[in-house]
Amino acid sequence: MTNEEIKPYYHGAYRFEETEDGYLWGIQHTVEQLEYLKAIRADNFFYTRGFFSNAKTLEFVTEATEVSFDYKFRGGGRETVDLAIDGIVYESNRVNEIEESGKMTFKLKEGKKKVVIYLTADNVTYIKNLEINAPAEPVVKKTKVLWMGDSITQGYGTFKSSETYVSVANRALDYEVLNQGIGGYYYDKNILTEMPGYKPDKIIIAHGTNQCLSETREKDTEEYYERLAELYPNIPVLTLTPVWRGKFSNEFDAAKSAQFLDFCGKIKEIAGKYPNVTVIDGFTLLHHDKEYFMPDWLHPNALGGEVYGRNLVEQIRKIGF
Repeated sequence: MTNEEIKPYYHGAYRFEETEDGYLWGIQHTVEQLEYLKAIRADNFFYTRGFFSNAKTLEFVTEATEVSFDYKFRGGGRETVDLAIDGIVYESNRVNEIEESGKMTFKLKEGKKKVVIYLTADNVTYIKNLEINAPAEPVVKKTKVLWMGDSITQGYGTFKSSETYVSVANRALDYEVLNQGIGGYYYDKNILTEMPGYKPDKIIIAHGTNQCLSETREKDTEEYYERLAELYPNIPVLTLTPVWRGKFSNEFDAAKSAQFLDFCGKIKEIAGKYPNVTVIDGFTLLHHDKEYFMPDWLHPNALGGEVYGRNLVEQIRKIGF
């Protein structure tokens, strides 16, 4: 397929660009948003992560027995490109165990099935020359969801693109997700800008943990929701308060624990003032146990991502969001 032919199969991009050597690149932010991210940190930390391939997928229904494409990665790490068939993850290709560029091929089971290929969550995957050895229909999704958050939403920590909590949840919800999660990010009204040609049906927000000790945390949060209401009036919004931070527990640091818990409460209070916003307590979505987290006790590991995502689906269905 040409790059233009690939686009209907490609989910999670607001817009597309091509590299000089012809690879397709899906991007989830506007040019203006990325320029802002570039301006606020001299080290380009947010700007670089604003391009990552989080929650980007290739999705189609087919009777094919093989699919392949040329790939190229920007950024290393332990991220994966994963294959799921009819909602079950069958295969992973780990970035640090394969060449930085090449051809990736997946063998598929016989019969008609829905195929989802998850691109890397915490670096950039470029693709071209998608080949499917039988006719394939691109998946069309009905509900557009703008999903914003920090590194947990972006997918850092699971090191398995299909096991981020967003990917786990969306295997059941089947949203058309535009994941604007950025590692290290926080409630910042300035990232909320017009996105020409794009209007979400729903919005999910999972911020707060990176600014829980900031002196301006309440002001920043209030201004964020004010701006959100101006930009997306009457659109249903789901706010997820932060999940457990083990190092901010009373066992290790009572002062930080008090600030963290207080801010979680303030998020509920501030977001809850808006009639179109529903708040879910993040502590109810993931057990306060080290086995579900990386050694930093902040980022869910693959098991934590699975539990977080499944519990979120149950809550979303329960409240009818």
